[in-house]
Amino acid sequence: MSQKFQELIESERPVLIDFFATWCQPCKVQSSVLTTVKEKVGEGARIVKIDVDQYPAIASQYGVRGVPTLAVFKKGELLYKESGVHDVNRLTQLLEQYI
Repeated sequence: MSQKFQELIESERPVLIDFFATWCQPCKVQSSVLTTVKEKVGEGARIVKIDVDQYPAIASQYGVRGVPTLAVFKKGELLYKESGVHDVNRLTQLLEQYI
């Protein structure tokens, strides 16, 4: 997964990574928000979910201490990272500035 993850974040288009856990209630809320964000940004950005329990090494590598944590990458560069639930408008604006 680590090699695949690296290829994913090297993308020319922005990639929003949702670090989540299946047992996390706020993560479920964030997931429904991300569905709406995807509809708004379309093909301009990718949204990928990473389960921190399945891929702890990736979460650790990027300093994920709590879930949900959202991170935006473009061309391998970490452009944004913050924990907590984000709303649709904030995430849409965030991604649009990198598209």
